[in-house]
Amino acid sequence: MELRTLRYFLAAAEEENITRAAELLHVTQPTMSRQLMDLEREVGVTLMYRGKKGMTLTDDGRFFRQRAEEIVELADRLEQAFVEKSTNVSGVIIIGAAEAVGGRLVAKLIKQFSDKYPQVQFNLYNETVDNIKERLDKGLADIGLLLEPIDVAKYDYVRLPHKDTWGILLRDDHPLAGQPFITTEELAEYPLILPLRKSIRAEIVNWLHREEKELKIPLYYTLLSNAALMVEEGLGCAFCMDGALAIHGGPHLQFVPLYPKRTTYSVLAWRKNQLFSPATSLFIQEINLLRASME
Repeated sequence: MELRTLRYFLAAAEEENITRAAELLHVTQPTMSRQLMDLEREVGVTLMYRGKKGMTLTDDGRFFRQRAEEIVELADRLEQAFVEKSTNVSGVIIIGAAEAVGGRLVAKLIKQFSDKYPQVQFNLYNETVDNIKERLDKGLADIGLLLEPIDVAKYDYVRLPHKDTWGILLRDDHPLAGQPFITTEELAEYPLILPLRKSIRAEIVNWLHREEKELKIPLYYTLLSNAALMVEEGLGCAFCMDGALAIHGGPHLQFVPLYPKRTTYSVLAWRKNQLFSPATSLFIQEINLLRASME
Protein backbone atom coordinates (compact mmCIF):
# COMPACT_ATOMS: atom_id res chain seq x y z
CA MET A 1 0.00 0.00 0.00
CA GLU A 2 1.64 3.22 -1.15
CA LEU A 3 1.31 6.62 0.49
CA ARG A 4 0.42 8.08 -2.92
CA THR A 5 -2.58 5.76 -3.15
CA LEU A 6 -3.78 6.85 0.28
CA ARG A 7 -3.62 10.46 -0.89
CA TYR A 8 -5.69 9.54 -3.95
CA PHE A 9 -8.28 7.88 -1.74
CA LEU A 10 -8.46 10.81 0.68
CA ALA A 11 -8.85 13.31 -2.17
CA ALA A 12 -11.68 11.26 -3.69
CA ALA A 13 -13.38 10.95 -0.29
CA GLU A 14 -13.12 14.70 0.26
CA GLU A 15 -14.43 15.65 -3.19
CA GLU A 16 -16.96 12.78 -3.38
CA ASN A 17 -16.01 12.70 -7.04
CA ILE A 18 -13.09 10.81 -8.59
CA THR A 19 -12.83 13.10 -11.62
CA ARG A 20 -12.54 16.27 -9.52
CA ALA A 21 -10.04 14.58 -7.20
CA ALA A 22 -7.91 13.54 -10.17
CA GLU A 23 -7.91 17.11 -11.49
CA LEU A 24 -6.82 18.46 -8.10
CA LEU A 25 -3.92 15.98 -7.92
CA HIS A 26 -2.99 16.46 -11.60
CA VAL A 27 -3.46 12.80 -12.58
CA THR A 28 -5.80 11.30 -15.13
CA GLN A 29 -9.18 9.99 -14.06
CA PRO A 30 -8.48 6.45 -15.36
CA THR A 31 -5.21 6.36 -13.40
CA MET A 32 -6.92 7.34 -10.16
CA SER A 33 -9.83 4.93 -10.71
CA ARG A 34 -7.41 2.08 -11.34
CA GLN A 35 -5.39 2.93 -8.23
CA LEU A 36 -8.54 3.02 -6.06
CA MET A 37 -9.74 -0.33 -7.41
CA ASP A 38 -6.32 -1.82 -6.71
CA LEU A 39 -6.52 -0.43 -3.18
CA GLU A 40 -9.89 -2.11 -2.61
CA ARG A 41 -8.51 -5.41 -3.87
CA GLU A 42 -5.52 -5.04 -1.56
CA VAL A 43 -7.58 -4.42 1.59
CA GLY A 44 -10.27 -6.91 0.56
CA VAL A 45 -13.32 -4.68 1.11
CA THR A 46 -15.41 -2.18 -0.84
CA LEU A 47 -14.41 1.31 0.26
CA MET A 48 -16.75 3.39 -1.89
CA TYR A 49 -19.95 3.22 -3.86
CA ARG A 50 -19.63 4.73 -7.33
CA GLY A 51 -22.57 6.39 -9.03
CA LYS A 52 -23.32 8.72 -11.92
CA LYS A 53 -23.32 11.78 -9.66
CA GLY A 54 -20.24 10.86 -7.67
CA MET A 55 -19.15 8.45 -4.96
CA THR A 56 -19.88 7.83 -1.30
CA LEU A 57 -17.89 5.91 1.28
CA THR A 58 -19.05 2.63 2.72
CA ASP A 59 -18.83 1.98 6.47
CA ASP A 60 -15.48 0.28 5.82
CA GLY A 61 -14.50 3.27 3.72
CA ARG A 62 -15.21 5.71 6.53
CA PHE A 63 -13.12 3.66 8.94
CA PHE A 64 -10.32 3.38 6.37
CA ARG A 65 -10.45 7.15 5.78
CA GLN A 66 -9.86 7.85 9.46
CA ARG A 67 -6.81 5.59 9.57
CA ALA A 68 -5.50 6.85 6.22
CA GLU A 69 -5.67 10.45 7.48
CA GLU A 70 -3.59 9.49 10.50
CA ILE A 71 -0.97 7.71 8.35
CA VAL A 72 -0.69 10.60 5.87
CA GLU A 73 -0.44 13.15 8.69
CA LEU A 74 2.35 11.17 10.34
CA ALA A 75 4.19 10.87 7.02
CA ASP A 76 3.90 14.61 6.41
CA ARG A 77 5.20 15.34 9.89
CA LEU A 78 8.14 12.99 9.43
CA GLU A 79 9.07 14.67 6.15
CA GLN A 80 8.75 18.10 7.74
CA ALA A 81 11.01 17.07 10.64
CA PHE A 82 13.88 16.35 8.24
CA VAL A 83 13.30 19.62 6.39
CA GLU A 84 13.53 21.48 9.69
CA LYS A 85 16.89 19.90 10.55
CA SER A 86 18.54 21.68 7.63
CA THR A 87 16.94 25.09 8.08
CA ASN A 88 16.46 27.71 10.74
CA VAL A 89 14.05 26.77 13.51
CA SER A 90 10.71 26.40 11.81
CA GLY A 91 7.87 23.94 11.43
CA VAL A 92 4.65 23.17 13.25
CA ILE A 93 4.08 22.30 16.92
CA ILE A 94 0.79 20.54 17.61
CA ILE A 95 -0.83 21.07 21.01
CA GLY A 96 -4.03 19.52 22.32
CA ALA A 97 -5.66 21.54 25.09
CA ALA A 98 -8.41 20.69 27.53
CA GLU A 99 -10.58 23.43 29.03
CA ALA A 100 -8.48 24.60 31.98
CA VAL A 101 -7.08 27.66 33.72
CA GLY A 102 -3.67 26.40 32.58
CA GLY A 103 -4.62 27.46 29.06
CA ARG A 104 -3.67 31.04 29.95
CA LEU A 105 -0.14 29.94 30.81
CA VAL A 106 0.06 27.94 27.59
CA ALA A 107 -0.95 31.07 25.67
CA LYS A 108 1.91 33.01 27.30
CA LEU A 109 4.40 30.24 26.49
CA ILE A 110 3.30 30.17 22.87
CA LYS A 111 3.55 33.97 22.56
CA GLN A 112 7.03 34.07 24.10
CA PHE A 113 8.21 31.22 21.88
CA SER A 114 6.73 32.83 18.75
CA ASP A 115 8.62 36.03 19.53
CA LYS A 116 11.90 34.05 19.64
CA TYR A 117 11.16 31.79 16.67
CA PRO A 118 8.74 33.59 14.35
CA GLN A 119 8.95 30.87 11.68
CA VAL A 120 7.38 28.29 13.97
CA GLN A 121 3.63 27.79 13.73
CA PHE A 122 1.29 26.17 16.24
CA ASN A 123 -1.77 24.01 15.68
CA LEU A 124 -3.99 24.15 18.75
CA TYR A 125 -6.76 21.58 19.21
CA ASN A 126 -9.39 22.08 21.91
CA GLU A 127 -10.43 18.55 22.84
CA THR A 128 -11.29 16.23 25.68
CA VAL A 129 -8.49 14.79 27.79
CA ASP A 130 -9.06 11.29 26.42
CA ASN A 131 -8.88 12.49 22.80
CA ILE A 132 -5.72 14.46 23.50
CA LYS A 133 -4.06 11.42 25.09
CA GLU A 134 -5.02 9.35 22.05
CA ARG A 135 -3.43 11.91 19.73
CA LEU A 136 -0.28 11.97 21.88
CA ASP A 137 -0.05 8.18 21.85
CA LYS A 138 -0.44 8.04 18.06
CA GLY A 139 2.11 10.78 17.46
CA LEU A 140 -0.55 13.14 16.10
CA ALA A 141 0.07 15.74 18.80
CA ASP A 142 3.31 16.84 20.43
CA ILE A 143 2.12 18.27 23.73
CA GLY A 144 -1.11 18.06 25.68
CA LEU A 145 -2.68 20.29 28.31
CA LEU A 146 -4.42 17.67 30.43
CA LEU A 147 -6.51 17.72 33.57
CA GLU A 148 -5.83 15.36 36.45
CA PRO A 149 -6.47 12.60 37.30
CA ILE A 150 -4.41 11.03 34.52
CA ASP A 151 -2.01 8.10 34.29
CA VAL A 152 1.27 9.84 33.46
CA ALA A 153 3.41 6.66 33.33
CA LYS A 154 3.89 7.11 29.57
CA TYR A 155 4.55 10.85 29.72
CA ASP A 156 6.99 13.46 30.87
CA TYR A 157 5.02 16.33 32.32
CA VAL A 158 4.97 19.57 34.27
CA ARG A 159 2.20 20.19 36.77
CA LEU A 160 1.07 23.80 36.38
CA PRO A 161 0.74 26.01 39.45
CA HIS A 162 -2.81 27.21 38.83
CA LYS A 163 -5.68 25.06 40.07
CA ASP A 164 -9.12 24.77 38.51
CA THR A 165 -12.02 25.06 40.94
CA TRP A 166 -15.05 22.82 40.55
CA GLY A 167 -18.49 24.35 40.61
CA ILE A 168 -21.90 24.42 38.98
CA LEU A 169 -22.98 26.31 35.87
CA LEU A 170 -26.66 27.24 36.15
CA ARG A 171 -29.20 29.74 34.90
CA ASP A 172 -29.72 32.90 36.91
CA ASP A 173 -33.34 31.86 37.57
CA HIS A 174 -32.35 28.48 39.06
CA PRO A 175 -33.42 28.02 42.72
CA LEU A 176 -29.73 27.76 43.74
CA ALA A 177 -28.57 30.82 41.79
CA GLY A 178 -27.05 33.75 43.64
CA GLN A 179 -25.44 31.75 46.44
CA PRO A 180 -21.73 32.18 47.28
CA PHE A 181 -21.30 28.39 47.08
CA ILE A 182 -23.36 25.22 46.61
CA THR A 183 -23.12 21.96 48.53
CA THR A 184 -23.43 18.62 46.81
CA GLU A 185 -26.35 17.78 49.10
CA GLU A 186 -28.32 20.69 47.63
CA LEU A 187 -27.58 19.59 44.08
CA ALA A 188 -28.61 15.95 44.27
CA GLU A 189 -32.32 16.69 43.78
CA TYR A 190 -31.90 18.68 40.55
CA PRO A 191 -31.27 17.53 36.95
CA LEU A 192 -27.48 17.39 36.50
CA ILE A 193 -25.31 17.61 33.39
CA LEU A 194 -22.09 15.66 33.95
CA PRO A 195 -18.77 15.30 32.10
CA LEU A 196 -18.62 12.18 29.95
CA ARG A 197 -15.08 11.32 31.06
CA LYS A 198 -15.46 8.21 33.19
CA SER A 199 -12.90 8.96 35.91
CA ILE A 200 -14.22 12.48 36.49
CA ARG A 201 -17.83 11.30 36.44
CA ALA A 202 -17.09 8.66 39.07
CA GLU A 203 -15.47 11.29 41.28
CA ILE A 204 -18.47 13.61 41.00
CA VAL A 205 -20.91 10.82 41.80
CA ASN A 206 -18.79 10.02 44.86
CA TRP A 207 -19.04 13.65 45.97
CA LEU A 208 -22.83 13.41 45.72
CA HIS A 209 -22.94 10.27 47.90
CA ARG A 210 -25.42 8.69 45.51
CA GLU A 211 -25.45 5.90 42.98
CA GLU A 212 -25.37 7.27 39.43
CA LYS A 213 -28.67 5.56 38.65
CA GLU A 214 -30.32 7.48 41.51
CA LEU A 215 -29.49 10.86 39.95
CA LYS A 216 -31.38 12.81 37.29
CA ILE A 217 -28.81 13.05 34.47
CA PRO A 218 -30.40 14.19 31.20
CA LEU A 219 -27.06 14.77 29.45
CA TYR A 220 -23.36 13.89 29.50
CA TYR A 221 -20.94 16.25 27.75
CA THR A 222 -17.39 16.35 26.42
CA LEU A 223 -16.78 20.11 25.93
CA LEU A 224 -18.59 22.61 28.13
CA SER A 225 -19.29 25.03 25.28
CA ASN A 226 -22.08 22.71 24.07
CA ALA A 227 -23.28 21.83 27.57
CA ALA A 228 -23.61 25.54 28.39
CA LEU A 229 -26.25 25.86 25.66
CA MET A 230 -28.22 23.08 27.35
CA VAL A 231 -27.97 24.88 30.68
CA GLU A 232 -29.32 28.02 29.02
CA GLU A 233 -32.27 26.00 27.71
CA GLY A 234 -33.05 24.82 31.25
CA LEU A 235 -32.13 21.17 30.76
CA GLY A 236 -30.18 21.11 34.02
CA CYS A 237 -27.12 22.51 35.77
CA ALA A 238 -23.63 21.40 34.75
CA PHE A 239 -20.68 20.30 36.83
CA CYS A 240 -17.62 22.10 35.44
CA MET A 241 -14.47 24.01 36.35
CA ASP A 242 -13.83 27.73 36.36
CA GLY A 243 -11.09 27.44 33.72
CA ALA A 244 -13.62 26.78 30.95
CA LEU A 245 -14.35 29.93 28.94
CA ALA A 246 -17.92 28.75 28.36
CA ILE A 247 -18.88 29.72 31.91
CA HIS A 248 -18.68 33.35 30.72
CA GLY A 249 -20.57 32.71 27.48
CA GLY A 250 -24.17 33.54 28.37
CA PRO A 251 -25.62 36.65 30.06
CA HIS A 252 -28.02 34.51 32.09
CA LEU A 253 -25.49 31.92 33.28
CA GLN A 254 -23.81 31.80 36.67
CA PHE A 255 -20.87 29.76 37.93
CA VAL A 256 -21.09 28.92 41.63
CA PRO A 257 -18.22 27.03 43.32
CA LEU A 258 -18.80 23.88 45.33
CA TYR A 259 -18.49 23.63 49.08
CA PRO A 260 -16.34 22.12 50.41
CA LYS A 261 -13.94 23.49 47.83
CA ARG A 262 -12.67 20.98 45.27
CA THR A 263 -9.80 21.72 42.89
CA THR A 264 -7.91 20.00 40.08
CA TYR A 265 -4.42 20.59 38.70
CA SER A 266 -3.60 20.63 35.01
CA VAL A 267 -0.39 19.35 33.45
CA LEU A 268 1.57 19.86 30.25
CA ALA A 269 2.56 16.39 29.03
CA TRP A 270 4.45 14.77 26.14
CA ARG A 271 5.45 11.21 25.31
CA LYS A 272 8.53 9.79 27.02
CA ASN A 273 11.48 8.70 24.88
CA GLN A 274 10.07 10.24 21.71
CA LEU A 275 12.13 11.99 19.07
CA PHE A 276 10.67 15.41 18.41
CA SER A 277 11.31 17.98 15.71
CA PRO A 278 13.84 20.72 16.58
CA ALA A 279 11.03 23.23 17.10
CA THR A 280 9.11 20.96 19.47
CA SER A 281 12.29 20.06 21.37
CA LEU A 282 12.98 23.74 21.91
CA PHE A 283 9.43 24.35 23.08
CA ILE A 284 9.74 21.47 25.57
CA GLN A 285 12.92 23.13 26.85
CA GLU A 286 10.85 26.26 27.51
CA ILE A 287 8.34 24.16 29.47
CA ASN A 288 11.16 22.62 31.51
CA LEU A 289 12.52 26.09 32.25
CA LEU A 290 9.07 26.92 33.57
CA ARG A 291 9.24 23.84 35.81
CA ALA A 292 12.64 24.92 37.12
CA SER A 293 11.31 28.37 37.95
CA MET A 294 8.45 26.83 39.96
CA GLU A 295 10.65 24.50 42.02
